[in-house]
Amino acid sequence: MLAIESVVAAYDDVVCLSGVSLEVRRGEIVTLIGANGAGKSTTLKTISGLLAPRAGTITFNGRDITGLTPDRIVAAGLVQVPEGRRVFPELSVEDNLRAGAYLVRQRATTRKTLADVYARFPRLAERRNQLAGTLSGGEQQMLAFGRAMMSLPILLMLDEPSLGLAPLMVEEVMRSIRMFRETGVTVLLIEQNANLALRLADRAYVMETGRIVMAGSGAELLADEHVRMSYLGAKARPHGSHN
Repeated sequence: MLAIESVVAAYDDVVCLSGVSLEVRRGEIVTLIGANGAGKSTTLKTISGLLAPRAGTITFNGRDITGLTPDRIVAAGLVQVPEGRRVFPELSVEDNLRAGAYLVRQRATTRKTLADVYARFPRLAERRNQLAGTLSGGEQQMLAFGRAMMSLPILLMLDEPSLGLAPLMVEEVMRSIRMFRETGVTVLLIEQNANLALRLADRAYVMETGRIVMAGSGAELLADEHVRMSYLGAKARPHGSHN
């Protein structure tokens, strides 16, 4: 569904992605883990059209989208929820949601999608007339998810959705991501909480200094000693230990 081939990207003269290749298949949850500054968010920005790649190709649903403008990429069904949620604080919850449907031409479709969002996130329905800036961090994340759903995504890219949230809200985020997949939306997830991300993911990639260095199923990487030590806070186990 989404294929990134040998992508190079840079900010001015600083190369951030050095030949990144990965794929996301229809119906999967795929996660990209790595330390801060590894290039994870830059990868999403490049896919989204916010940063033009210097080399390589990006294809989505069999179409070359390399270098397309962000609005055309969203219109194709590839939607990003940015880090930090970035809701419009001075607009109501409902106006934030409707802003997500700005490329949807059929009003009836927008009405139905809005009803679906409220059914999935009842808290948003309760607060539909409240200013988004007065919501809690967890509620703002739900709003960011709902706003993305209003764009009718085929593939949803999530950048650090659990960042700064209380543990109960992190569980809510996990449920929401599973719900997206159950409703037919494919998910590409960046998440600093590698343990959470790998438990959610069908497949995963590990990124270090702008390169993909490992790939496998979520379960395989959860069990990998290098991943455990580098990203899950685990200590090396003595040889032969099963504890």
